[in-house]
Order: sequence, then C-alpha cells, then structure tokens
Amino acid sequence: MHHLGLTRSSLKPDHLLQTPNTFVRTPLPGATRAEFVIHAGPRLGARFTQMTAEFAANGTLGPTPAQRFLYVLEGELELTAGGKKHVLAPGGFAYLPQGAPHTVRAREKSRVAVIEKLYQPEVGAAQPEILVGDEAAKTAVPLMGDEALRVRSLMPEGSAYDFAVNTMTYDPGAALSMVEIHIMEHGLLMLEGAGIYRLNDSWYPVQAGDFIWMAPYCPQWFGALGKLPAKYLIYKDWRRHPLAVAEGNHGSASLEG
Repeated sequence: MHHLGLTRSSLKPDHLLQTPNTFVRTPLPGATRAEFVIHAGPRLGARFTQMTAEFAANGTLGPTPAQRFLYVLEGELELTAGGKKHVLAPGGFAYLPQGAPHTVRAREKSRVAVIEKLYQPEVGAAQPEILVGDEAAKTAVPLMGDEALRVRSLMPEGSAYDFAVNTMTYDPGAALSMVEIHIMEHGLLMLEGAGIYRLNDSWYPVQAGDFIWMAPYCPQWFGALGKLPAKYLIYKDWRRHPLAVAEGNHGSASLEG
C-alpha cells in the first residue's frame, strides 16, 4: 500500500529521526544469515556507527576494526570472548574492546543493537576490559533526583572507556528538566512507549522502534506521553578532551604532553 511519500522520518544538518517505515536492510562483510539497518555512521557525520542486526537462527556477526557494544532486543545470542562463552537474552549486553577476539552467533531469530566506535586512548589510562552484563541487574538511578526518570548505566566508569551507553526510563508524563546542549553526540533507540522529542527547533512524536542521531550541540529535550513508560537506549562519546578528536572519522588521536 502506498502512502504518498508520508513518513515521520526527518533529516536535518544536526539530527536524524529514522522511523521503521524507512529502514533499509543491507549485508555486511563477514556476517552470515544476518541483515543490518545502519542508522548512523561517518557518511551521516557521526563519529560512531550504530545499527540494528537482524539474525536468522545461527546467524553470525563479522569482524570490526573498532570497539563493539551489543544489546539484545529480541532472541538469544551466544558470545565467545576472552576464553569464555556467554548467552545473552533480551536486555543482555556486552562490550568488546578494540582488537579483542570474539565471535557472535544467534541461537534463534534475533535482533541486536550494535554500536561501534574507534577507540581514543588516553595517556596513562588503563586498558578497557571485556564486559558482559544484564540491564536488569543494573541499579536504576533517578536523574537529577527525579524518581520518575531513571537511568541505568551499562558501561563502566573510568578513563579506560571513551563512550557511555545507558537506558533511560520515563514514567508517563515525566520529562527532562532542561533543554540540553552539549559537545557529546548521541545515538538513541526507542525501546518502549512514546513521547515528544525536541531536536533543535523541530518537535517530533516518537515511539518504540524509532532511531535518533543528535550531532554535538544539537538542542534536545524529551517528554513521555501515553499511559505506559517510555524507555530508550542511548549512546554518547565521553571522558575525552575536546581537542583529542578522531582524525576525520578513520583514526584516533590522544593528547600528548
């Protein structure tokens, strides 16, 4: 059925709203029995890549030149890394440092959020380590004291890690207390519920399944609507000096004394 070109999707210089009716699947090198919706990457202007991997049973993920973060949306993954085998169910996640050997296989039909970023080392910092966890085991912390808006941090603290991934859950009617404008960029995948997102001077209705990319300094605000909580998975680059930027989008740099 044709809808005369109508969509909620929108691309502006400093943000993207990508809705499921505009998703296009593509294969990636080294992956088997899997297709990918590539939401954000260097061609968009992002300094990271975020995609949704859609696996058939026994599908596998190919190699990456970067760090990799996995969050299971549906199905079940088998991850082998650091000499150990892990099974990840929905809400399960894993962080693989750049260069860490690993394999990923879907035990059944599965969907997985995949975030990749070239590592920016910091002089004197410890090396990042493999991390495997479950979102449900993470403590929910009220944002700025607001019990109706809760954050679960999925990445460790510390200078070894140059990005963060959180889930944020809003009770119906809850909203950010301010319009945020900052140097970090975001990749955001709506997991549950619905609401209104302000991106720069545009206001968008959003719902589960939508993806948003926000460039550095893009004004942003969210409020939950409806009778059910709203929840999203959100990435941001983190803990690096503003001058320690990646060279183009293809290398890394660190501040040297």
